[in-house]
Amino acid sequence: MTLALWCVLAGLLLPYLWTGTAKAMGRYGMHDNLHPREFLARLSGPAARANWAQLNSFEAFPAFAAAVLVAQYAHAPQHAVDMLALGWVALRLLHGLFYIANLAALRSLVWFGAMGCVVALFVIAS
Repeated sequence: MTLALWCVLAGLLLPYLWTGTAKAMGRYGMHDNLHPREFLARLSGPAARANWAQLNSFEAFPAFAAAVLVAQYAHAPQHAVDMLALGWVALRLLHGLFYIANLAALRSLVWFGAMGCVVALFVIAS
């Protein structure tokens, strides 16, 4: 399996890192597993932002997965596909950290960088 495909797996799991963070931070780690969505909706501060990072990660993943698969299918240069996929994962990790830290400008900057990786994957597939 290529590095890019491992990055797709990492991207799939990334939202769960942020929801775990939200649950660990919320109410001193006392989360309501019987009503997890209501619990997450009541969070505030960094815990709420971790939940929002989770939601944004779910939104960003489909385009990334499609871009990697298209690039692989089109036999784009594997090293470039791997590096763009790795870049996307790194930027999305930073995105979540900046979201939790309430660093909106940096969060937006890395969001655009990650989206640039997705676009670049489609471009190199052509």
